[in-house]
Amino acid sequence: MNTRVRATWVQPEDLVGHELRQAAEDGRDARDIERRWYEAGGSPAPDRAGASEPPAPPELRAVAERLLDELALLESPLADDEPTGLDAIRAACPHWPRPRTGPAAVGRDRLHAAWLGRAAGCLLGKPVEKLPLEGIRALARATGNWPLSTWFTAKGLPPALSATYPWNRRSATTSLAENIDGMPEDDDLNYPLLTVVLLQRYGRSFTTADLARLWLDELPAGRTFTAERVAYRNLLDGVEPPDTALHRNPFREWIGAQIRADVHGWTHPGDPGAAAEQAHRDAVLTHSGNGVYGAMFTAAALAEAAGGEAGVHGCLAAGLRVVPARSRFAQAVRDGVAAARGASGFDSVVDRLHDTYGRYHWVHVLPNAALLAAALTHADGDFTGSICRAVSGGWDTDSNGATAGSLAGLLAGRPEALPDRWTTPLKNRLATSVPGFDSVGFDTLADLTHRLTHQEALRP
Repeated sequence: MNTRVRATWVQPEDLVGHELRQAAEDGRDARDIERRWYEAGGSPAPDRAGASEPPAPPELRAVAERLLDELALLESPLADDEPTGLDAIRAACPHWPRPRTGPAAVGRDRLHAAWLGRAAGCLLGKPVEKLPLEGIRALARATGNWPLSTWFTAKGLPPALSATYPWNRRSATTSLAENIDGMPEDDDLNYPLLTVVLLQRYGRSFTTADLARLWLDELPAGRTFTAERVAYRNLLDGVEPPDTALHRNPFREWIGAQIRADVHGWTHPGDPGAAAEQAHRDAVLTHSGNGVYGAMFTAAALAEAAGGEAGVHGCLAAGLRVVPARSRFAQAVRDGVAAARGASGFDSVVDRLHDTYGRYHWVHVLPNAALLAAALTHADGDFTGSICRAVSGGWDTDSNGATAGSLAGLLAGRPEALPDRWTTPLKNRLATSVPGFDSVGFDTLADLTHRLTHQEALRP
């Protein structure tokens, strides 16, 4: 009988490989540490899973812990161009948005469409999460759904192809066309719910420590992943924010902070700078550098969309104004926009981005930023085009689909503007482990967010 618990994303022997990979990406010379790790019997990071098998012996785990601390002392040559502190970020953004001076509001219907769009895009990407690009394409083509235009299905799928590219095991029973019965639980929806609670409990002046307290009160540890799980562990070990984002956290530039940014943007219509600043206070609990920029970019772009006066290209431009211009994140967004602009078919755009960013882990924020920007640019604001392009490009399919759907939903302006095939299966029902919200309706969430936006319920 196996009596061990292999908690994902926190085992020191697994974190070393990820930190070595992060070091290579941000220019730190970790060759000596890498040599000592492999001489001690260490292994590379798991490619797609969160924990390796079998567990490391105690002596190797001790080596892993020492090497993680050594890796943390190596300075990145990119640090000046990719700061984490808000003042330094603003100094590196020559076109930071001016504060909104006049009143701005976002209608309840627009927020309703944003919630529905986020859910539909997330759900579309769930069954193919973790699959390679060639697998996503093969599964969709085999069922006559390429270019992607509707839900994935297992009906009519050749058994050999299904065996070669199995659906995400946790999602297939709830996210294929024949199985959808409301919106199943997903962290891409749990975090926006928690942001609603955060603003209800602490108001817009919340601190990063307030967010940490909220997580400990309301977020089950088992519903966290990658950087969020490491930060949660750090909180339990007595580490204070923002050090929670840095201590033995090789996932600090992955996509997790970005998927928490939506409500910060929705509740600042027409004020992308304020949205980005609020998203920054959230993001630094778990992320640094480019990981923080993902949240700020998304919040700013959504705030611009919530204002109701910009198209998708203006929203992406607003997002770039809150990101250090010389950062890799800004370059990734520019690469995505450039690849998509004027391209006829989207497959060639995706191939180009995979050639450029394929060396990164599939959950890293940079490849996903490039793909998201490309999908939104190429779809030119169309809802179906936005979520299908974002998912069809691979990498973090449910997260990219969710963010694309959120922005395209805002641009659509009302729930009725979203095609029925995306909204009807949701049945106005969201499953979640966030206390008090299980089976909540998207119309109710729109009401709650609308009140927050109009400062009617910032504190209980």
